[in-house]
Amino acid sequence: MTTRVSTLAASWRSDRSLAAGAGIVAFFILMALISFVWTPHDVGVIDADARLAGPSLMHFFGTNHLGRDVLSMIMVGARTSIFVALIAVGIGLLIGVPLGLLAAGTRGLVEDVVMRMSDVVFAFPAIILAILITAVYGPGAVNAIMAIGVFNIPVFARLTRGAALPIWTRGFVMSAKTAGKNRFQISLEHILPNILPVLIVQATMQFSLAVLAEAALSYVGIGAQPPEPSWGRMLAESQTMVSFAPWLAIFPGLAIFLFVFGLNLLGDGLRRHLDPHRIVGAM
Repeated sequence: MTTRVSTLAASWRSDRSLAAGAGIVAFFILMALISFVWTPHDVGVIDADARLAGPSLMHFFGTNHLGRDVLSMIMVGARTSIFVALIAVGIGLLIGVPLGLLAAGTRGLVEDVVMRMSDVVFAFPAIILAILITAVYGPGAVNAIMAIGVFNIPVFARLTRGAALPIWTRGFVMSAKTAGKNRFQISLEHILPNILPVLIVQATMQFSLAVLAEAALSYVGIGAQPPEPSWGRMLAESQTMVSFAPWLAIFPGLAIFLFVFGLNLLGDGLRRHLDPHRIVGAM
């Protein structure tokens, strides 16, 4: 068993795409954390003399039409994207996973109600939900979190139910029933630990989608609002200036691409290494 576990650990270290994905994601998380205490320039300062300055030693990524430093805005924008995506995926996990466990463990009417509610939510993409919420409460990052989070709930509910159903037929679950454990105890102690790898992988994938959704909502003006920097809004503001200030679109677009690319690499790597059959074989 020790040899097999060592082999599995070695495969983690030798997986270059997993390492690259983890490295890219760690870089952006570190950049977001650093932005709390330091940025090259104050993102709230408007410098008319430096407006639309190209990349230089003073402003590595140039400045925008208000003279704000693009690199500093990207650093703070990373903070916004990660915060929105993290909370939105957390909402999906905290509500969707219990609903999925409930549907798989109860079956019958409860399962039908949970699945039909999921179908209703799936009928409204995150952008539509955001528009509806904005119409009632107004634009903002909190409303973007609500829209993306609500859309994530049925994703995790369906995944949890689908992954949990086969586990309920396993011998160790039958033994737990014989020992007198109720469905809640079995779901918490036996079902959830066995489907956790699947949930971790899906959470990584949903995180990348949440980053894209936040950028899209900010691009159309219903995500994070000024003066809070956002990658999506930076792209929206740059679209009329691309011909003479291309750096305004290149650098935020590159940040979105690299972060989502890193998350996808990380998710693919986790899927390979957290596959339940692979783990069982390694033990």
